[in-house]
Amino acid sequence: MPHLLFVALLAASSATAAPLPKKGEPAITEQTQKSGGVRPAEQRALRFDTADLSFEVLPDQERLDGIATLVFTAKAPLTRLLIDLDRNLPVTAIAIDGVALPRSAWTNPAGQLAITLPHRLAAGATVSARISYGGTPHVAVNAPWDDGMVWSKTPDGRTWFATTAEGYGCDLFWPCLDFPTGEPALVTLHITVPKGLKAPSNGKLLGVDQLPDGRTRWNWQVKHPNTYAIALNVGPYEEISGTYQSRYGNTIPMYYWYLPGEKRQAEGLFAEFAPTLDFFETMIGPYPFGDEKVGVVETPHKGMEHQTINAYGNGYAKAPEGFDWLFQHEFAHEWFGNQLTAANWDDYWLHEGYGTYMQPLYGQWRDGDARYATMMDTERDKIADLVPMVRGREITEEEVYEPTKGGPGQDIYYKASWMLHTLRYLIGDQAFFDVARLAVYGRTDPKPGNFTTRYGSTAEYERFVRQVTGRDYRWFFDVYLRQAALPDLVETRTGDTLSLAWKVPGGGAFPMPVEVKVGDRIATVAMTDGKGTLVVPAGEHIVIDPWSRILKHSAALDAVKTWRTSQHGRAS
Repeated sequence: MPHLLFVALLAASSATAAPLPKKGEPAITEQTQKSGGVRPAEQRALRFDTADLSFEVLPDQERLDGIATLVFTAKAPLTRLLIDLDRNLPVTAIAIDGVALPRSAWTNPAGQLAITLPHRLAAGATVSARISYGGTPHVAVNAPWDDGMVWSKTPDGRTWFATTAEGYGCDLFWPCLDFPTGEPALVTLHITVPKGLKAPSNGKLLGVDQLPDGRTRWNWQVKHPNTYAIALNVGPYEEISGTYQSRYGNTIPMYYWYLPGEKRQAEGLFAEFAPTLDFFETMIGPYPFGDEKVGVVETPHKGMEHQTINAYGNGYAKAPEGFDWLFQHEFAHEWFGNQLTAANWDDYWLHEGYGTYMQPLYGQWRDGDARYATMMDTERDKIADLVPMVRGREITEEEVYEPTKGGPGQDIYYKASWMLHTLRYLIGDQAFFDVARLAVYGRTDPKPGNFTTRYGSTAEYERFVRQVTGRDYRWFFDVYLRQAALPDLVETRTGDTLSLAWKVPGGGAFPMPVEVKVGDRIATVAMTDGKGTLVVPAGEHIVIDPWSRILKHSAALDAVKTWRTSQHGRAS
């Protein structure tokens, strides 16, 4: 009889259980979908000191419950806190400095939690807010390009879960300040998962608690994570670990969490960790988070640069260049994105342009100039040139990433990478890498312990170029960052004279020197005032820019784009 009663109760419970959300459900508000942009003064007035985040992941319900204890310092007097949090995760309790607030003290109609403080907070004072919340978080449509939760299964049917939040922001699953400069100084995470599952996350592992019912709680701590870098990853992971002896004298722990049954492939990927680290430390500088870890976790989505726990979902694909481009790209973001964070999404190219340029640069470091040229050529065909990469105002992530919202889209990857390639030619390797180190570390002599994470901007980057070279290259950045169309090199040959002239949007100056191969020799035309001439024997074969050092308009690529459009029209 008890057995029959249990079966009946279970059947009734199943019949009334809410259906699991589909991709894109539950819907999020415009506020939650927005990350960055112009923020309220009350948020700007907060310094985010620490966050203690407890999560429980409930796969059977696709639910997330959390308790967040956030500590802020007021930079100006405040009477309320404005904290970003998806309203699909309703708040059940809030305590300020340990004192519970009445339910009437907070509202969250559109995804920005407003908490009325029990007393006015003076400038310089600190406040602790303990927020209990939970619910059904938004399920990603196509992570990581559309953010949210990714609920999946391993091949043997076990839970495989991950979060992505770069586009829509951290407020998808924890209460935060959803703009780039809203980084907390220190985050401690406690992630409770069902029996048999693991939860690798950001920073250093403090320990794993074994709970009486078989669940485990994974405790991590990370310093200065950027706002979208906090990541939950849950699965029946297996682990490979090792240590890297840095050329800077420190020892860095390395970890890769992968799915069961993939040991051979996982070991192959893990073997790339040390040489990739050596490349970055040689060319750029010290791994920024060496006192925490290098961490990579296999995810049911393509990838993402979650600080010290990069997501990897490239399926161990092989490529002619001999290394896994996705692993290398996401790892590049430890320097360009996590150590150096753009203070405004308008400067997103600092993350993705450098992150993309690091793949051909690594190809050159490994295999030489032919590999570099081949990889740069592959990138060149992906440049769109529809809108400027930088608009000079505070904008949201989607206003940059999405062409439908007027953004440059993939140009922040490929056009910015090519701009860096051209800048390297223009100012030389020594200056180019000194500028990169200033941007990443704030100094040209970085060593473990003499730098901290920092925010950067386009304006600052231009100042670094002036500082290192002693010359003003605004003309260069005006064309490549603040104009859509590429510079066009017009050539005219009359008798034994080759005349070259740059034509740029707006008709401004563009004194970009141009190499010309004449027979077996290469001459450089200075192009002062954007024009130059070269004596070339009549009938001599010439090649303009023979090493393709300059990002410029290409009639051939225009023709390719037109042809592709016509082919697409025929197919449809």
